[in-house]
Order: sequence, then structure tokens, then C-alpha cells
Amino acid sequence: MMKAWFKSGSPWIWMTAGAVSLNLILVVGLLLLIAVRGLGHFWPADIIEYRYQDRDGPESSIVGEAVATSLLPAAQARAAGHELLDNGEYLVQHLVKTGNRDILGSDFRWIQQQYIHGQSTPDDLMMIERREWGNFYGRLLAVKEDGQVIAQGEQAWLAAQEKLATVLDQHDEIDSLQDHEVGAINYELERLRLKQRALELKNAWNDAAKQEFAAQKQAYEKQYQVIQQQIGKLSKESKRYSLVVAEAGQKEISLPLHRVVKMTRPNTMSVLDKCIEYIENFATFVSEEPREANTEGGIFPAIFGTVLMVMLMAVVVTPFGVIAAVYLREYAKQGFITRVIRIAVNNLAGVPSIVYGVFGLGFFVYIIGGNIDRLFFPEAAPAPVFGTPGLLWASLTLALMTLPVVIVATEEGLSRIPKSIREGSLALGATKAETLWRTVLPMASPAIMTGLILAVARAAGEVAPLMLVGVVKLAPTLPLDGNFPYLHLDRKFMHLGFHIYDVGFQSPNVEAARPLVYATSLLLVMVIIGLNMFAISIRNNLREKYRALEN
Repeated sequence: MMKAWFKSGSPWIWMTAGAVSLNLILVVGLLLLIAVRGLGHFWPADIIEYRYQDRDGPESSIVGEAVATSLLPAAQARAAGHELLDNGEYLVQHLVKTGNRDILGSDFRWIQQQYIHGQSTPDDLMMIERREWGNFYGRLLAVKEDGQVIAQGEQAWLAAQEKLATVLDQHDEIDSLQDHEVGAINYELERLRLKQRALELKNAWNDAAKQEFAAQKQAYEKQYQVIQQQIGKLSKESKRYSLVVAEAGQKEISLPLHRVVKMTRPNTMSVLDKCIEYIENFATFVSEEPREANTEGGIFPAIFGTVLMVMLMAVVVTPFGVIAAVYLREYAKQGFITRVIRIAVNNLAGVPSIVYGVFGLGFFVYIIGGNIDRLFFPEAAPAPVFGTPGLLWASLTLALMTLPVVIVATEEGLSRIPKSIREGSLALGATKAETLWRTVLPMASPAIMTGLILAVARAAGEVAPLMLVGVVKLAPTLPLDGNFPYLHLDRKFMHLGFHIYDVGFQSPNVEAARPLVYATSLLLVMVIIGLNMFAISIRNNLREKYRALEN
């Protein structure tokens, strides 16, 4: 009976179902781990004040957020030089985010449970997120305007919130002027310089051109002076206010308010307030630029760069993959050479991605980009325009890397279309090209979309080739802006995958970077899922549209 059961194939069906279920459990578990570790970073944790006294010093106060707890075996603790006062089996240690890096030298500190004499969560403890030196934890004593105290005690908190809102508005206005107005003027001045250099190379730089260019330059400089005056006025206004705060050791410190991003008192927040704060923190993370070597702020440029690169890659790889597949399936003579080409295409799908990066750097950047610069941008020499890694070359490199996936998927779709469909179209008087364009390709479009989905899934997470052909740690400007020609394919860009690598392995502040690695990984997965869901919805619509023809 067992032999008949095996012959029926049921065991293999159950084994396959079990393997698929196990894989799904592993994937869901991995995503849950990433989500818990990453999304927990945005929750406003309580600020704890510890009364701490180790064996070598007096009792002191430690203020910060509890991050993690570890149990160190007694033997290992003694080997590390720690003394166990209670002779227990484990040494309990707590990792506390103390912030105040400009005072303490680091953001995190390990403390031992056996030396903690007490802990509390006073309502007056506050967290100040700064533009430099990370978070500050302590108490607010007073608010100053032009060096004079304007509020103290509880009134200081209300005054600080009011003044901070004003300063943040001024800071946003300054950033807008610098990024848009000043950036546009600098861009036009650089174009003017290149035009002048082009005229000089053509021996057309005469007095009339000099006067015209001088007038344009003077007009830009006047605009620049006006904007600089506005920026100077706003900057002076924002620097009028400062905070007087006390750190854990009761040392008073003056913090300029224009260097503050946000102030909160988590210990006084209700659950609803913390939920609102959590949403605001996450929104800030996905909408702002990074700070502090990418360990603070947001990751919007990386999200933007990833999505834009994948879209450009899809625009390039789809037509080339479809054309190659159509030729191999519909036009090429099926023989030895065609079989060799198919084997080569399949083998290209297994080539390590870093090899494509080296090829892209050597062929796209140095050969094609260098020749483009010599032919069309001689005035920019010796500075490269397209002869340096950038968005265009990164997209082309990934398009080349994912081309075999699109070719194979498209060929599979073309092979499933019945021969009678082609013959019926030809019998009605259509040419072969018309049959392909109006009948065969529309019916194969779901398979084409499947290939594109697989290409997007692979390309969006690639890092190794991008390190050679365009991605950078921090891009000063986005590839898409308001300056003509608006889409700047020559610019370098940020990428979520490289951002994860940089924060996780290149950051000097490991503990601060760890939750950001999980949060960025989760966002990368969500971006890939979003792009794939969009493509899947298109594929499903096409499949329903042409289902009748397939039947």
C-alpha cells in the first residue's frame, strides 16, 4: 500500500507543499524581524534617570533611553575584569542611549544592574534632537533671546516650543532659498562659463560676446546679492534664541535654538501622543535628507534615487529584451547558432553582478561617456560630464544585467501562443510585422511584464555594480530638479541598498546605525514590493484582456 502511495505522487506533492510553506514562514519571519527592529526605532521611548555608583567612584546620575539588556555569564564577566557582587550566574548589563556626545564623547553606555541604586522617569526630562552631535538628554532651565532670559521653569518649555516653531520656519525658508534660488543661480553661472569656454574654443569670443556675458553675469550676481541678504537676515533672526539646559551632572549648557530640530518630553506623553509622535518620526525619516554621516535625519534622496534608477532601467531593458526575444523566436533560423545564443543568454543571467559593474565602468563610463564628452562637451574639459559614473550609466548597467531575464520570459510567452493565431492573421492579409505588433506581442504582454517584474526585483536590490557606476554616500542634489534639462542623467545619486551598506558597515557610530539599517532594509523591501505590485496589476489586466484569444 505504501508503494502504491508513493507511485501516486502524493508524497512529492506534500513535500513540495511543505517546502513552500517553510519558505513562506522564513520570509514572513524575516520581514517581521526587520519590521520590529526597524520600526521600533521611531517610538518615543521614556527617558530614565539612573542613580548609579560603581565600585571606583561616587554616586552619579545617568540619563537616557534604555536600548537593550544583556546577560553576561559569570565566567566570561570575571575574565573581562568585572566583579559580581551577588555571586550570581549572570552579570546583567543595560545599554543606555545617553546622547550628549559633545559632552560624554559617545552616544551609548553600558551600565551594570548591580551598581544601579534606583531609577525613575521624571516629567521634566527632555530629549532635544540636534542638527549636530546627536540627541541631548537633560532638563530645560530657561529660554534666552539676545542673551536675556525671557522664560524660566515651566514657562520655559512653552516659550521654547513657540520659538522653535518660528526658528524651524526660518530654517526651512533658508534651505529653500539656498537649494532653489541660489542653486539655480549657480547652475546658470556654470552654464554661462561653459558657453564662454565654447566660444573661446571656436575663436568666437569677441567684444560683443564679452559685453553680453558680462551683463548676464552682473544680473545673476545682483540676484545673488539680494538672496544672500534675505538669507543673512533670516539667519540673524534664527540665532537670537538659545536654550539653557542642564545635563545629567547638572552642568548648565547653552544650546543655540537654530541647531535644534525637535524637543520632546516622552515621560509626559500619553499613548495617543506617542502614536502621533511615532507617525511624525516615520514621516520625517522618509521625507528628509540624512545628517550626521547618514546616522540621523531621513533617507528621501535614497528612496528617490532607487525608484528613478529602476524606472529608467525598465524603460531601457524592456524594448531591447523584447526585440531580442522576438528575433530569436520569430525571425532567426532555429539551428546551432541560435541554440548557442540562447545558452549564452542563460549563462549571462548567472554572471556575478560586480562583473557587470566593472564592464559598465570600463565601457559605458570611460569609453562611451569619454567620447561623448570629447564630441559634445569639450568646453567642460578637463572636468568630465558623462565620462564619470552617474545615473545614466547605472541604469544602463542594470539594464544589461537584467536583460537575460526579460529575453527568457518573453521567449516563453511567445512560445505559448498557438501557431494557428499567427496563421489566421496572415490568412486575413496581415503582414508578419503587423501580426507580431497587433496580435502576437499583445498576447505575450503578460509574459513580458513577468520578465520586467523579475528584472525590477533583482535590480532594485543590487549594490555591488552601483558602487562603480554612479551611487554615492551623499548626493548634494537630486537628479531631478527645476533646472533645465530637469532630468540630469550625468549626476550621481543615492540608493537604498548602498545606504544600508554605508550605515551598517562604514558608520563610526555602530549602535546608532543598527536600527537605521533595519528601517532602511524594510523600506527597500517595501519599495520593491510596491514596484512589483504595480507591474503585477498591469500584467493581470493584460492577462484578462487577452484570455479569450488564448482560449
